[in-house]
Amino acid sequence: MDYSNLLNSRLFSGLSSKELSQCLETLGSFERSFHKDEILLHAGDKTSMIGMVISGSVTIESNDVWGNCTVLSHVGAGQYFAETYALLGAVMLVDVRANEDCRILFCNIRNILDSSQKSSSWKEKLLQNILIISSQKNLALSGRSFYTSPKSCRSRLLSYLNAIALQTGSREFDIPFNRQQLADYLNLERTNMSKELSHMRYEGLIEFRKSHFKLL
Repeated sequence: MDYSNLLNSRLFSGLSSKELSQCLETLGSFERSFHKDEILLHAGDKTSMIGMVISGSVTIESNDVWGNCTVLSHVGAGQYFAETYALLGAVMLVDVRANEDCRILFCNIRNILDSSQKSSSWKEKLLQNILIISSQKNLALSGRSFYTSPKSCRSRLLSYLNAIALQTGSREFDIPFNRQQLADYLNLERTNMSKELSHMRYEGLIEFRKSHFKLL
């Protein structure tokens, strides 16, 4: 396992190489590869594992028994998932699906709550890092509510694209979703969304090709 890359990650920020080694051992960490569309974690399950995406990406989805899918977030390389469920031991309400072939580092985060374990400086650092990660996730989820609250398809698209432009600091950017995923993320019907995107391009508001967009 490449320790240098992990030391640069948000989860293990501030840890020394020795502390990281102790941390990974205590958390029973292991790496696993998944193929595109494979389910990593299922709704209805419980997990004690936080997942860190080493390569590739995953999507967090809400899938109901009638086949409806809502994409809640995209988790790329260096990002994390399931930390809240792992810490609380709560039943998962979402599926975690491989968006492409990916490699995941799993860590049993509940081990740091084990009172029988000796206190150490790396545990304090790790808990602080998890708090920051959870806060960032909450911010991202609250941001999604801004995109889905407008009633019209165009307003949702403009709200989302404007936010990505602000986050990237550029009017030209790539989004992490394909068309179906974008429609699911914004709670839109794909055909109507695609038509609206075409209208917006015709009116000179945007240019796009696949997942690459330019705001005009």
